[in-house]
Amino acid sequence: MKTLKVNGMRCGHCKAAVEEAAAKISGVANPQVSLEDKELRFEEAGPVDMQALKTAISNIGFDPE
Repeated sequence: MKTLKVNGMRCGHCKAAVEEAAAKISGVANPQVSLEDKELRFEEAGPVDMQALKTAISNIGFDPE
């Protein structure tokens, strides 16, 4: 399981938006957000372009590290 810190998430809507954006990235499987830990956790079903993942999350208004 891989993790990515994501700042700015505060509610269930934020959680759902980040999970949905992550699920659209090739190679990302089973994305799950922990609001408590401020991170996205996901499995790799293939190579994941981390920059594309970060860009997708940034584009919906959050700050991936």
